[in-house]
Amino acid sequence: MGICWGSPVGNHTPNTTGHLSSVVSQTTSSTVSNISKNSNFSVASGDEAFPNGQILPSPNLREYSLAELKAATKNFRAEAMLGEGGFGKVYKGWLEEKGHGKKGNSMVIAVKKLKSDSLQGIEEWQSEVGFLGRLSHPNLVKLLGYCWEDHELLLTYEFMQKGSLENHLFGRGSAVTPLEWDTRLKIAIGAARGLAFLHTSDKQVIYRDFKASNILLDGSYTPKLSDFGLAKLGPSESKSHLSTRVMGTNGYAAPEYITTGHLYVKSDVYGFGVVLIEMLTGLRALDENRPTGHENLVDWIKPYLSERRKLKNVMDFRLEGKYPSRSAFQVAHLALQCIEQEQKNRPAMNEVVETLEQIEAMNDRLTEPRNRSPRQPLHHSSPLHVKQYGSHANQTSPRLR
Repeated sequence: MGICWGSPVGNHTPNTTGHLSSVVSQTTSSTVSNISKNSNFSVASGDEAFPNGQILPSPNLREYSLAELKAATKNFRAEAMLGEGGFGKVYKGWLEEKGHGKKGNSMVIAVKKLKSDSLQGIEEWQSEVGFLGRLSHPNLVKLLGYCWEDHELLLTYEFMQKGSLENHLFGRGSAVTPLEWDTRLKIAIGAARGLAFLHTSDKQVIYRDFKASNILLDGSYTPKLSDFGLAKLGPSESKSHLSTRVMGTNGYAAPEYITTGHLYVKSDVYGFGVVLIEMLTGLRALDENRPTGHENLVDWIKPYLSERRKLKNVMDFRLEGKYPSRSAFQVAHLALQCIEQEQKNRPAMNEVVETLEQIEAMNDRLTEPRNRSPRQPLHHSSPLHVKQYGSHANQTSPRLR
């Protein structure tokens, strides 16, 4: 038998954290009964009618049985695993959709199988349901349904064909396609729109773990934010911040959050700025294999971002010089604004979106030749890049726990 949301698993009593209008605390058996287990769900539903996003009055999710998801993933076989995070593994699956008495079509899905032996895992599962079950936006990944059965916690998402931004920036092998400049700009704009939607909703949502591995790409490289396990509702109108246990990922977390535990809406903006720098340079936010003093990207990269001449030396060599230098410099300038030490000096995400859209429009008008730069970038000669595609190419930054 499946367990209703909010019911205890073993001796754990889940604490709900950061849920829109206490949505998870309302997810009792009556709520689950309103989500038909036999209902059909269209992956394409919602976004076309609401291109600017919407908040649903209640979660629009399907309850899957454990047997269904086992069958979809071939019993969670190793070959179907797409990736693994701190609180579970993600598998690719094929689900038979049945409806109207006709033979069902197979739909590709992604199934996250969370570790059910920790309270934090349960809280993150509930947070995903509470936020992604109600938030709908073209740049947020769609949560299709859930399963809580036999002490197993699972979530089912739309399948994102191109994988994560992290893999395209830092992955290795012939299967990884380097991203062209225009594609990087498109991804930055889409991710910024998703974050701006969260920040400007009626109840502000702080994402809290913005990083390249949480930006997934569909078949046309449209970015969608995923993994809302650490998301929190923003502070009340009378307060400027939340005080929370520090959680997130080293290299992306804002300095004020790390040092004080004070979480601001603009703490997300800092993480966005870090990802912009990763997209410019092709370098990880944190890499212990870089020389001493260069492990943290933000710490040493700032001088290179403030001058166009220096910026050329740290641009991702996989771009092969094929980018408008003026546009790249404007993106670098925006990134510097986003990683300002004082959170109040960072731009709001709707301003970031507007700036990036202006850069894209200007980029389309530029006639600057995009031939290979005759000057060799720093990547080819500096020890900073020696191990970029070595044995640690797929490492992930440690999470702050």
